[in-house]
Amino acid sequence: MVSEINAYRGSTLIKVFYAVLLTALLSMPQAFAGECLTRGTGDLGMIVERAIGSVKIVDTSAHKELFQVKGLGDLSHASAVFSRDARYAFVFGRDGGLSKVDMLCGTLVNRVVQAGNSIGGAISQDGRLVAVSNYKPGGVKVFDVDTLKLVADIPAGTSIKNASKTVGLVDAPDQKFVFSLYDTGEIWIADMTTPTSPVITKFTNVGRQPYDGLITPDGRHYIAGLFGEDGMAMLDLWQRKPSVTRILNNYGRGNRKLPVYKMPHLEGWAVAGNHAFMPAVGHHRVLVVDTNTWEEVTQIPVHSQPVFVVARPDGRYVWVNFAHPDNDTIQVIDTLTHKIVHTMKPGKGVLHMEFSPRGEQVWMSVRDEDEVHIYDTRTFKKLSTLEVDKPSGIFFTSRAHKTGL
Repeated sequence: MVSEINAYRGSTLIKVFYAVLLTALLSMPQAFAGECLTRGTGDLGMIVERAIGSVKIVDTSAHKELFQVKGLGDLSHASAVFSRDARYAFVFGRDGGLSKVDMLCGTLVNRVVQAGNSIGGAISQDGRLVAVSNYKPGGVKVFDVDTLKLVADIPAGTSIKNASKTVGLVDAPDQKFVFSLYDTGEIWIADMTTPTSPVITKFTNVGRQPYDGLITPDGRHYIAGLFGEDGMAMLDLWQRKPSVTRILNNYGRGNRKLPVYKMPHLEGWAVAGNHAFMPAVGHHRVLVVDTNTWEEVTQIPVHSQPVFVVARPDGRYVWVNFAHPDNDTIQVIDTLTHKIVHTMKPGKGVLHMEFSPRGEQVWMSVRDEDEVHIYDTRTFKKLSTLEVDKPSGIFFTSRAHKTGL
């Protein structure tokens, strides 16, 4: 009888134990409950929630949120790049934080605060290195993508006191990073063939205050916009001995510049066919440039000061958003006729646009409405709306296989 009672008590305790364990597991976040997604990553994306230090991972086919990942620090000017397999995102925070996020589990894998103020980054051609561009204390730091351990420190000056802000950091072919030095007017190439001993090539006197940069999709031309003067600085990376060429000098043609409310983002410049479409700093115009000669073709008057000028993946149209206080408007330009074919007003604070990989849809963050809108790029019809807290940057995993993104 006693043994039967003990057996009953034992079975009851086991049942209670498993019930408690099951309740605990169900209350855990998905990733910790063994709920990591078993799917491809090709149609996943990430949306930055700039005010609360989190990101949302989304399914771009189903138009739905999959995870929210918190604890990423100051994301007021955040950007992201993806690992070669598009499983991991590396998020660059304004507080100097570098965060590694698992896109399939919705978890923060690792985070290091590597500087006091950072402004973006890039992933190397082979996918093994992630580099961060810093305002404070300046310079570029390079990390191992698996461990986030520091591999190389490239200071932009002889001491912290005279270090320059680094901007416009991009990946380039042949295992290189290219970036600009805002305070000293330089462009540097870092050859990372031997990661722990980068070889630095410096180009000086490229122009006053290079504020951002881009690399063309073929990896040939690195172009830095100049905030301190009209014009841009271009580096042809295909040349055996590259040199910096000034292009588009005095594109303002002496016109009085307007106050600049927001710096244009050059990684959003559009290259479509043989033309590049660029935001004119301090002007209500988009510049059209022949990419064979790098000479100006025309200027397109637009609604206000352009921030992003982004090409649909096929290059047929470019979409333009604008600086405060006119940031409720989007305009679409026909790249054949150079005419505005559509104007829309999604809402206040349109900060970023991201196209689906083949361009049939565009996602845009509408910060002041706490929404992300999804539009059909052919009909301009709104397809879906997602609730997102103060959204800014939107990044799709298709970027993983594009130079400069």
